[in-house]
Amino acid sequence: MESVFFQAPSTYVGTVELKVQELTKSIQFYTDVIGLQVIEQSEYKAVLSADGTRALLTIEQPSFIQPKAKATTGLYHFALLLPDRLSLAKVFKHLADRGIRLGAADHLVSEALYLNDPDGNGIEIYRDRPSKTWTWHNGKVTMTVDPLDSKGLHKELSGQDWQGLPTETIMGHIHLHVHDLDQARHFYCDGLGFEITSDQLNQALFLSSNGYHHHIGLNTWQGTNAPPASEENAGLKQYTLLFPNQAKRDQAIQRLQQLGYGADMQGGQTVVSDPSGNLVILAVHGS
Repeated sequence: MESVFFQAPSTYVGTVELKVQELTKSIQFYTDVIGLQVIEQSEYKAVLSADGTRALLTIEQPSFIQPKAKATTGLYHFALLLPDRLSLAKVFKHLADRGIRLGAADHLVSEALYLNDPDGNGIEIYRDRPSKTWTWHNGKVTMTVDPLDSKGLHKELSGQDWQGLPTETIMGHIHLHVHDLDQARHFYCDGLGFEITSDQLNQALFLSSNGYHHHIGLNTWQGTNAPPASEENAGLKQYTLLFPNQAKRDQAIQRLQQLGYGADMQGGQTVVSDPSGNLVILAVHGS
């Protein structure tokens, strides 16, 4: 894991906030299965971390909540980035031993595992290959969906047991369902300042800051013109983007306003809705 992509001058995802149907059940899943730890908890909300300090995920049970909707915009998955391949091997064995249904892939730039939480929210757990091994052509990075070398991953283990996620684990990226890629590109690139690193068959875009393979993924796999989920459905509540400094954030807000997107203050936070109804908190690293 190379921290250069998750510090100034990069803009990156800090935290993800989810709405869930049963808080107790979700806490058990995210601690026992995923390996996060609770650092704050109230009757209807919990904040989870890998290092005991930095919040990565917030789960909240609203007073009225319905199951996650299908064929809508919203969360495809959030992605937890591990520091190395050994850590991924430990997670892989732990999840397999528990009989968790998994997807897996080698993306050339990374190796990844995929699963869902009890509400059907998608989770990716991955490790990056060194950025010097990534292949770029005309500003686009080469990514694939190849089979994961599970045997090679298993060979990384030498009797080490899984003991939760490493403290160095961070939020690597978020991948969203959107209803229109052109509108999404307009918002995320022209407005927020991200660059396109991959365009897949006019159905998915991968966006980056500072040369990462992607901090944000966008797709129309739920259908072009898919409606947003109701606020009453389980799923993504909002996520936070961390800008390197106040000036960069203010410039992004100004560009969004010029494009017709209004940013609102909610609870002391600057919140903006993307064209598909996904809420984004615009914050500053270290604030």
